[in-house]
Order: sequence, then C-alpha cells, then structure tokens
Amino acid sequence: MSELLTFAAASGPLAGAWGAHTLWMRRQLRAARQDPLTGLLRRDGFDPRASRLLRQGTTAVVVIDLDGLKTLNDTFGHAAGDEAIRATGKRLALWAHARGIAGRLGGDEFAAVIHRPPAGQPVGFRLSLDHQLWYLHAQLCEPVTIEGREVPLGASIGAVVAPRGSGELSTWKRRADEAMYEAKQQGGGWRIADGSQAAHRTVNGRRAGRRGTAIGGIR
Repeated sequence: MSELLTFAAASGPLAGAWGAHTLWMRRQLRAARQDPLTGLLRRDGFDPRASRLLRQGTTAVVVIDLDGLKTLNDTFGHAAGDEAIRATGKRLALWAHARGIAGRLGGDEFAAVIHRPPAGQPVGFRLSLDHQLWYLHAQLCEPVTIEGREVPLGASIGAVVAPRGSGELSTWKRRADEAMYEAKQQGGGWRIADGSQAAHRTVNGRRAGRRGTAIGGIR
C-alpha cells in the first residue's frame, strides 16, 4: 500500500502537467481553426463541420461576398476594411447561431450551412430560406461607424438547398457561389440556386473567373 501511495504522490505532478499541456494544445488547435479578425471558423475548421451537417439532413449552403470592399479600403484605408469584415463576421455569427454554423473562407468571402427545421419539407424550407436570406442581407447591409461616420455596407448572397446525402460540400458551395455571383451581377441581394448541376464553367472545381482559379479575374 505504501508503495502505491508513493507512486501516486510522485505521478500526481506529472499527470497535472500532462493535463495542462493537453488543455493548452486543445486551445492552440481551436485558435488555429478560428479567424482572429472575426472569431468565425476558418475554412479548415468550417468544412469538416459543414460536411457533417450535410450528412445529417437537408441543409442550405450559403456563400456571402461583400460588395464595394475595395472602394471602402481605397477611401478609408485597410483598417476600415477590417472593421467591415469584423462587423460582417459578428452579424453572420448571430444569424447562424441557432441555425447551423458559419465561417470566413478568406478575404471578404463567408459561408454558412444551416439546418432545415425538423418539421419542415424541402419546398417549405426553400420558402423559409428566402425569408431568412432577406433578413440576413438586411443585417449585413447595416452601416458601420468608421472615423465617426456611418458607412453603408453591401453584400451578395447565394444559397442552395442540399438534400441529405446528396453530394460533397464542395459541390454545394460551388452552386451557392454561382448564385452569389449572379446576385452580384444584378447589383447585390440574394439568389437561391436550383440543384447541384454547375451553371458556369469551372476551373479546378471552382467557378471560372473566381479569385484563386487559373483564369483569375475580378468579380
């Protein structure tokens, strides 16, 4: 018995140190998956969780892009652009909190995946989604205060309803991105795509002309 007590006493500090190290590692991993500017998940943290939601049931995949961010940066400086992105992240997080998850994919590009209400049907969900996107767009376009001035924001939103087990997240993000692009071409707002079939030519699995593709171009 005395030997066991001695061992326990000796191993206690080691166990405590290992537990503290494990906690530190978890915090580091969590921080690495979070965008420091908005607090939202980064792409590598968002995609796995979003994919799980797609497997669990019918969802809506949403892609958001800010409008006029370059003009805002040119007029007020990059600190103003950061404030616009920070405000967008906060507003998107509040909108998605009870619905699903949200993330910042990079630059002024955001995404969310939200659940279908348990009692809803796919058609009803689409009608509900249209109203939810209207509300989200209104929230994202609320002005931000920069250097004592209220500066309006703009956003283009694309979405698509993804039935359970109907494909990879990348497919649905591409369709939502196409819908977002169409909304942007029409001056902003939101648009809901139909089905998973790509409507635009793709490069490396992404819409041609999108930042990050071989063709490049400005949206």
